[in-house]
Amino acid sequence: MASSMTGFGREEKLFDTRRYTVEIKSVNSRFCDINIRMPRLFNFADSKIRKLISDRLVRGKVDVFINFDDAESAATEVVVNEGLARAYASALGRIAEVASVENELSASRLANFSDVLTVRQKTVDEDAMYEELKSCVDAALDGMCEMRKIEGNNLAEDIIGKVSQLETLRNEIADRAPSVVEDYKARLSARIDEILTDEKRAFYDDSRLAAEVTVFADKCAIDEELKRLISHYGQARKILGGEANVGKKMDFLIQEINRETNTIGSKANDLEITNRVLLMKNLIEEMREQIQNLV
Repeated sequence: MASSMTGFGREEKLFDTRRYTVEIKSVNSRFCDINIRMPRLFNFADSKIRKLISDRLVRGKVDVFINFDDAESAATEVVVNEGLARAYASALGRIAEVASVENELSASRLANFSDVLTVRQKTVDEDAMYEELKSCVDAALDGMCEMRKIEGNNLAEDIIGKVSQLETLRNEIADRAPSVVEDYKARLSARIDEILTDEKRAFYDDSRLAAEVTVFADKCAIDEELKRLISHYGQARKILGGEANVGKKMDFLIQEINRETNTIGSKANDLEITNRVLLMKNLIEEMREQIQNLV
């Protein structure tokens, strides 16, 4: 079934003292564009997470937010840059000596200087942490994909409804088309009758009227376009009931439907048909916008 490119999924999991929170959202895009925001701790897993997502999402701009917290104090350590601390202390002592002021240096003040103290994660089991993170990402993806399917199915149903409206308008045009030539012939005959006097009528060749009507009929013939529209509408229903690449296929097909509709509008030379063509073009534009959101 059809799937939308708009969706959201969230999952939170706890493993011992380690809490993982993953949020994934996606919007329209021609390609699969993945942006990941996560703690530096998981940089080693960046490519794996991208592949995990791209294997399941064909198209869409995907934003991934990963938060991690470990309540175990042993998970982090505070490291003292001893060389830098000595250098700061020596420099401050020298300043006090040069300026003839008291050196009030303390350990707490020294710790405030940049890079004297750093907090870092202790060595972790990357394979184990990736498996924990992967299970959380998978669950968030499951939720988002389910949302995308529901919205995609709703979009597909609405588009199919518009296809039915297009069919109704197409059938009304097909019913009206034969009358266009007859109306033209009647108007042309009436005009000729107004212009020709009784004396000139004797010299008028009725075959000229038939030839003119034939040329007009050929110019405004829309039988082929109407037949192709029937085929396109059938293809639209088939595609929307398919499993993959619905968006790209429908994007191409809607261009073909629009092309045939424009041709009918330019050839018909009839107000009633033109009005129906305008209604069809409005529906087609609405469908085009909806199709942009289908995978």
